[in-house]
Amino acid sequence: MIRHASLLLGLTLAAIAATAAYAAGPDLGAVQQSSTNWPAIGMFLFFVLATLGITYKAAKGTKSAADFYAAGGGISAGTNALAIAGDYMSAASFLGISGLVYTSGFDGLIYSTGFLVGWPIVLFLIAERLRNLGKFTFADVASFRLDQTAIRIISATGTLVVVAFYLIAQMVGAGKLIQLLFGLPYLYAVIIVGVLMIVYVAFGGMKATTWVQVIKACLLLGGATFMAGAVLYFYGFNPEILFKKAVEVHPKGEAIMAPGGLVSNPIEAISLGVGLMFGTAGLPHILMRFFTVSDAQAARKSVFYATGLIGYFYILTFIIGFGGIALLMSDPSYFKLGAAGTFDKLKDMVGGTNMVAVNLANAVGGPYFLGFISAVAFATILAVVAGLTLAGASAVSHDLYAQVFARGRTSEAAEVRLSKIAAVVIGIVAIVLGYIFENQNVAFMVGLAFSVAASCNFPVLAMSILWRGTTTWGALAGGLVGLVAAVTMVVLSKAVWVTTFGHPAALFPYDNPALFSMPLAFATIFVVSLMDRSRRAQRERAAFEAQYVRSETGIGAAGAHAH
Repeated sequence: MIRHASLLLGLTLAAIAATAAYAAGPDLGAVQQSSTNWPAIGMFLFFVLATLGITYKAAKGTKSAADFYAAGGGISAGTNALAIAGDYMSAASFLGISGLVYTSGFDGLIYSTGFLVGWPIVLFLIAERLRNLGKFTFADVASFRLDQTAIRIISATGTLVVVAFYLIAQMVGAGKLIQLLFGLPYLYAVIIVGVLMIVYVAFGGMKATTWVQVIKACLLLGGATFMAGAVLYFYGFNPEILFKKAVEVHPKGEAIMAPGGLVSNPIEAISLGVGLMFGTAGLPHILMRFFTVSDAQAARKSVFYATGLIGYFYILTFIIGFGGIALLMSDPSYFKLGAAGTFDKLKDMVGGTNMVAVNLANAVGGPYFLGFISAVAFATILAVVAGLTLAGASAVSHDLYAQVFARGRTSEAAEVRLSKIAAVVIGIVAIVLGYIFENQNVAFMVGLAFSVAASCNFPVLAMSILWRGTTTWGALAGGLVGLVAAVTMVVLSKAVWVTTFGHPAALFPYDNPALFSMPLAFATIFVVSLMDRSRRAQRERAAFEAQYVRSETGIGAAGAHAH
């Protein structure tokens, strides 16, 4: 049975990889390998050794499925909040958003806002109910009163699609970043990330993954706080002077203080916001974190604390972006100079605009702080890919193998063993895909991951918890329609259809489909559920009362497995 499930995992990821490869996009532009950065490598090795020590300790304490998937349910609210923040604050957030603020000013905050405002939705709609109803994965919750087989298949498919696209983007980003920051060849970088994430997940499970994320969150918040503080110190802790200087040196002038510089179409802006907001509530590696605490109150507290940490972090990225404008734009040493010593402030930065935060670290703290931030950026990627790998492995072993194929007739040991095999397979596939996609444009893949999470995972989860009328056929049809619609709309958008495939015009006018694909999923669940008159549908509607009581009170919920 394990062999069949492993084969299924391989086929699923191969199919996703084939789709992604077809829609990959043009050359990103060669990243020039820098000279070896020994301070950064030294600091990163220290981080790796510390986390491997934690993994060794976690492996000795991981004895059951509950330990492996949910750290025994014994993580405190504060620790879980830091782990959620560590899981969510990716390199794309740290480097990407500061880069967007650097090029577009105020409008670069649209991503920060979208990422952040998803958390109140998680807090008020999902966190408590998820902890009361579930055990290890969000499919446990979605299938609580619905058909196990159908709902777990659609949930696991949504999980694996999100994990695959997110993972490809992270692996390519890791390779490029390390090539630039550490002076290591791209292939070595991808292999190092892949091997470490396999070790963290396969040996340490959720305990090791949690502590990797906690350490990374502390390092990232500490580094970003110092950098933002140093920028403000340069301008007497007066943001007004910082913004005035930024307006003076930026090619766009006062336009950087106004909206519309990055996303000028209002429908595009709303669709992007919807995808980021509701996608957060459907990301499988984030939802898994609510099963690691002892009860619903701790789940609620951890989201509350995490929201504060993440909001604080996004304020820092805003200051870092404007600091980059004010301190770097007038310094030619951070740019590739033309024949006459001229340079384009927006296009010629060494390493590209995603390196604004890294170059700023050098400007405010010298080579050792640059090494620290470089190591933190690498650690950031490691923490995120570890969470993604664990979510993917859990979908294969817990949802597909244990509940669909074995129909619950399997031992915990066999399930955990398969999960470890799945983690190894996902890691190897991630290394291979990371290498294949080295020179491809993968920027749209994170957006696609959020769109699928918002259009497939979130509607199925929300409707199964909140609406009495939801039936298996409705959830299955809605999840499938949302998944297919999101992927199709992204493929037909300008980012893929025109830029990648070379067609003269896009068949779908917007790059972000969530505004259209998510309501389509909700409407399909609603209509198909209303039309479902089967006996099973009647039983599922009747079972809502018991589900509602448990989701609101926690009576009968799985308690902490170990403290």
